[in-house]
Amino acid sequence: PLVEREILYRLLTGPHGATLRQMGTVDSHLNQVSRAIATIRNGFQAQLRIDEIAAASGMSASSLHAHFKAITRMTPLEYQKQLRLQEARRLMLADGANAGTAGFAVGYDSPSQFSREYRRLFGAPPRQDI
Repeated sequence: PLVEREILYRLLTGPHGATLRQMGTVDSHLNQVSRAIATIRNGFQAQLRIDEIAAASGMSASSLHAHFKAITRMTPLEYQKQLRLQEARRLMLADGANAGTAGFAVGYDSPSQFSREYRRLFGAPPRQDI
């Protein structure tokens, strides 16, 4: 027990101590943002509703946006877009789906928008990954 207490003390007083302390606090911004991330991950194919995600994570919409960006370096919408595009790429590479099918499967209504955003993230059009 004494060794465990020493390890915990060193972790909590070290350079990452503040982050670790926030992780253990139920209503910390880090915990609230992690709930928002889980909500987005569970429904990334659907249209993003910031007010619903904010309510699920116990924050206001403006607070969610600010803290989400501070922690992840992207907005909730950018995070959702990245999830969609990564899943579409996985569908094309692992399951052999074509670009249109993969785009629709992850929530894109427009093949041209999907292709444009895919190219922006991955540096090449989706047809090169098929």
